[in-house]
Amino acid sequence: MVRDDLYITVPSFFRCPISLDVMKSPVSLSTGVTYDRSSIQRWLDSGNNTCPATMQVLDTKEFVPNANLHRLIQTWSSQNRHNPLDDSSAESASPLSPDKIQLVVKEIGGEEKESDLSKIASFAEESSENRMFLAKMDGFVAMLAALLIHLDDKDLSPPVVELAVRVLDSVSTEFGDFHELRRLLLIPKEKSPNSLPPSLLRVMKQGSSRPESRIAAVRIIQSIAIDAESKLAVAESDGLLLHLVNSIAPRTDPPLVDAVLSCLISISMPKRVKPQLVRLRAIGKLREVLRSPSVPAATAEKALKLLESVSSCREGMAELCGDSGCVEAVVRKAMKVSDAATEVAVTILWTACYLFRDQKAADAVVRSNGLTRILLLMQSNCSPAVRGMSTDLLRIFRVNSKSCLSSYDTKTTHIMPF
Repeated sequence: MVRDDLYITVPSFFRCPISLDVMKSPVSLSTGVTYDRSSIQRWLDSGNNTCPATMQVLDTKEFVPNANLHRLIQTWSSQNRHNPLDDSSAESASPLSPDKIQLVVKEIGGEEKESDLSKIASFAEESSENRMFLAKMDGFVAMLAALLIHLDDKDLSPPVVELAVRVLDSVSTEFGDFHELRRLLLIPKEKSPNSLPPSLLRVMKQGSSRPESRIAAVRIIQSIAIDAESKLAVAESDGLLLHLVNSIAPRTDPPLVDAVLSCLISISMPKRVKPQLVRLRAIGKLREVLRSPSVPAATAEKALKLLESVSSCREGMAELCGDSGCVEAVVRKAMKVSDAATEVAVTILWTACYLFRDQKAADAVVRSNGLTRILLLMQSNCSPAVRGMSTDLLRIFRVNSKSCLSSYDTKTTHIMPF
């Protein structure tokens, strides 16, 4: 049961810290915090290795069922299920079979869209088998896409739109045919200046107070940006890039930031998108994410990848080199996140200091003890690519990697010409 109205008060510890819904399958992490199984699984599957509530690094990604809490929730649900003021929640609390779901899907075009979609959403959240069943149901994904495209604001209330988005996101992976999903959702330019359905954009920008709907919308947008043409069409939808960039902030919900970064990495590949992100101050936003001491490792890695992409254009490199705080943040993340992140960080520094020979960037590297980190990298089991770029960086700083780690004077370092 997930409703919370004037007559029923939901105990706060029954709610998942991620979804804020009453937990259906509570499980506990090694930190002791309990989440709904589907929510925490999605968080961990996204590459995160921290507890969302505490931001502690997890010793293990395994979780155990919280049987006591599950019994308490079931007891509480049974008592409230018979409340005459809450008949709809009683109906939704009972599990639906695939046969019943097929009947609900057939009725979804009627007046009870919100109730029908709520039942389908609950069915989808129960298991991957249920999501596969929906994804393979003939015409189901096309029907959801049609809901988002063809019905305007007066036909769909915000809860209906958000439910449609969440259900579509939950089955998109099992559906698997992202070319077909792109065909269903991208609007031809001759029909609209915006390639994305307005309802999908509205959920992404506004959504409810819960972040799940916005995350689902961002993931759907990323899933249909599968080639150069679709990436450009998505990126040039009205206000999309601005909103995505503004969502990159340490105080924003961590799973939302993670989803936004993944989406931006994908749609930033076309050359003409990168300068737009520079003008929207994406580099400054990424600096703040990289500076945050609580940023999850997976999120920091994605922030570095997006920074590498944005700074690969001339405008982006100029912006990066002029932002010493961002260069210093990149240096500090080298060797601290992952091997992949280290390679991206070194690539950014190598491009700024070696290829572009920017003195301001070099000074920032020196101030943040970057040369020591580069020397340590040379002594580690780094990849050949990282070792080669590190050698180039040491060469331009005229540092002997074998002997001058202790005697190097950072005050007299300057980039030297070839």
